[in-house]
Amino acid sequence: MALDLAQFHDAFFDESFEALDTMEAALLKLNVGAPEPEIIGTIFRVAHSIKGGSATFGFAEVASFTHTCETLLDELRGNRMQVTRAITDLLLKSVDLTREMLRAVQHKQPIDAQRMADVQFDLELAIVQKSAPVAVVVAAAPTPVPAPARSRAASVHSWRIQFRPYPQLFAHGNDPLRMLRELADLGDLNVVVSAQNVPALCDLDPESCYLSWELTVDTDATREVIDQVFDWAEGDCELVIRDEHAAAAPTPTRVAGEGREGATAEVVETPKQGLGDGSSIRVSTEKVDELMNTVGELVITQSMLTQLGTRLTGSLSEQLRTGLAQLERNVRELQESVMRVRMLPISFVFSRFPRMVRDLSQRLGKHVELKVTGDQTELDKTVLEKIGDPLVHLVRNSVDHGIEMPQARAAAGKPEVGVVSLEAYHKGGNIVVEVCDDGGGLNRERILAKARERGLIGPQDTLTDEQIYDLVFMAGFSTADQATDISGRGVGMDVVRRNIKELGGGIEVRSTVGVGSRFIITLPLTLAIVDGQSVSVGSETYIVPLVTIIESLQLQAGGINRIGGHQEVFWFRDGYVPVVRLHEVFGVKPRATDLHEGLIMVVEGDGRRVGLFVDDLLGQQQVVIKSLETNFRRVDGVSGATILGDGAVALILDVPGLIRVASLRAAA
Repeated sequence: MALDLAQFHDAFFDESFEALDTMEAALLKLNVGAPEPEIIGTIFRVAHSIKGGSATFGFAEVASFTHTCETLLDELRGNRMQVTRAITDLLLKSVDLTREMLRAVQHKQPIDAQRMADVQFDLELAIVQKSAPVAVVVAAAPTPVPAPARSRAASVHSWRIQFRPYPQLFAHGNDPLRMLRELADLGDLNVVVSAQNVPALCDLDPESCYLSWELTVDTDATREVIDQVFDWAEGDCELVIRDEHAAAAPTPTRVAGEGREGATAEVVETPKQGLGDGSSIRVSTEKVDELMNTVGELVITQSMLTQLGTRLTGSLSEQLRTGLAQLERNVRELQESVMRVRMLPISFVFSRFPRMVRDLSQRLGKHVELKVTGDQTELDKTVLEKIGDPLVHLVRNSVDHGIEMPQARAAAGKPEVGVVSLEAYHKGGNIVVEVCDDGGGLNRERILAKARERGLIGPQDTLTDEQIYDLVFMAGFSTADQATDISGRGVGMDVVRRNIKELGGGIEVRSTVGVGSRFIITLPLTLAIVDGQSVSVGSETYIVPLVTIIESLQLQAGGINRIGGHQEVFWFRDGYVPVVRLHEVFGVKPRATDLHEGLIMVVEGDGRRVGLFVDDLLGQQQVVIKSLETNFRRVDGVSGATILGDGAVALILDVPGLIRVASLRAAA
């Protein structure tokens, strides 16, 4: 029965896209001049792996193109070519094209053959212009072929390798001579080639491999490095590897003979130190979301049981409550475990920016360095997916508007190379992402002039720095004199703020003229669960996110002032805070209407504070967010809903949105 390779396609595409990201990151680290062996080796292995996988699955065009890339990289790896900016640009273009070709194959769409031919021609031209021809001689009978001597103080290992390819080795994109060159790069290589299986000329198939090899490598390379040389040949050969220098029992051999039709060789592997060490599995996000939803329902059920248990009496009630308390602890641990499955490092987003900054700075004629810190900070996958576009806008603006031209920087006494920084870190229950640059900063007067020109503010209005910088987030606002394909059309910054607010986050700007700007984004760790304070207003219950609460207090009679005869405010710490009556916002009948009879909860959002007037505080709890927009429609001031322990539905307040709603009501 033939093996259906289509079942492995998804894994191949996922791994290939990740490998291309690794290749791109390594290319961006290349310096002009002599190739750096470790970096070139990383890049070469990616091209080699994708070529082998593409050939295995029958993606001939991808295999052909990556084979040409691999040839160029092999010239660099052998120090037969120097790294130039043109070579790096060409290889980056090859990464882009390979990514596009794989996406086309993945979605069963045609490949852009002309573009592929153009880039492949450029690669071949670079090889022809820079490399010298290499002669290869294969003996007709077992003949020792010593590799060039290498000076090594002492070899830790003497690897003896029996490499017997199956006939289909070539058809799957593997090149034995390249494997031998890789081994020769690791140390002193001795090769004995056997041609005893080569048939008569009339029976010879030029696409089949009939040779086999006995290899000995004296090197300090580990077994893992040796295995990597033969990675893509696994299943297309019999492979036995052992260390002749091993003092004790010989290293267990590996026969790479399973995984292809007709392969029956036994596999003997070195036992791994536990199945969990370095191992991972790929799980679709749909399955993780289903698991998260089920755990959410379990949390709700547990909450209902706990609430019911508090009302029970009798001899078994105490035992029941003890069991429910244990259940609550177990459910919380389960919930946290599932949440960790959803968490991914922000490096998945940050990894796109080194290439983007490099390309933008070249187009603009600027010298820009990108510094990234905190890229292993984790946040929810859903947040991660939606924060990418806002960060792209901010980084592009920093390179285009923030960083000055080299001449201007030199005249200002700055280094010609500008710096754009991306930083992520935890703060409280949130993730903070900062986009900073050491450019010219926001021009306060220019922003004011543009705002007055467009009628956004009055001629005599006086604004604070915070209010002025907030203007850049207004739809269509731009201070650029000329629109370009990079920025200056007034689209982007308003989208940035809207997208961040939809995630339950906020953004603020700090800038100093001549020094630079900082855009500070605050995001929730997850969109699935929130720690909240439940409050009652009349017969309704609302959930206020804990991260927005500053303090809860009870006002004394007469502690309220009015502005303009309408807006109620009270003095809190260092200033007046407006009062928002929740019963008026949501149209419910409260138990108390006098402010001193209820409670005031001081909350903060978008840098503004308000006092929410509620009847009572009920308690803190962790709740699972259910989307209102998916199940009903979007409601201003509400971020979602949850089901309480008694089965009732409670709205989860969106504090920044609630403040905006209250401001509009006050203005009206």
